[in-house]
Amino acid sequence: MSQPNLNLSGQYVTLRNIEPDDLEPLRNWRNRSPYRQFFREYRDITPAMQQSWYDNTVLTDERVHMFAITDKVSGRLLGACGLCYIDPRNRSADFSIYLGADDLYIDKKYAPDTGRLLLHYGFETLHLHRIWAEIYAIDTAKQQLLPALGFTLDGRHREAHRLDDGNWTDCLFYGMLASEV
Repeated sequence: MSQPNLNLSGQYVTLRNIEPDDLEPLRNWRNRSPYRQFFREYRDITPAMQQSWYDNTVLTDERVHMFAITDKVSGRLLGACGLCYIDPRNRSADFSIYLGADDLYIDKKYAPDTGRLLLHYGFETLHLHRIWAEIYAIDTAKQQLLPALGFTLDGRHREAHRLDDGNWTDCLFYGMLASEV
């Protein structure tokens, strides 16, 4: 099993292993049209797709460390986050986060707390050299979150992602080095 068995606790959130009971709420949140435009997977996620992701990625892929984001006090599921595409040779990983509860997506309380925990885990526990994120230019919430966490805008691929309405948007690449923490 690839999924690390640990709880990471911040000021407002606890990151814990994703459990089978989390799959349906996470899937429903990812399928919300306003959210889906921000993710690489542009189609509705079916229950079978979600179960396959859990079985073949969350539980078994050494290159992925995914967590459920929960409220520190109540334990209520808020969303998911993780480090994906972990490259052990280059010690790098992709930063992923979203909050689905209460239509938060990226807020000013839970998302920054989650981001700090995830970065600490990546740099201190996994000993990564670089953590990066690819987002779309339409994702203004993450354009505010990532620099607030210490990420630097590394570059832009112009009109690299096609939106559901047929328009194009740029892909923005952010990065943070262990030496910048």
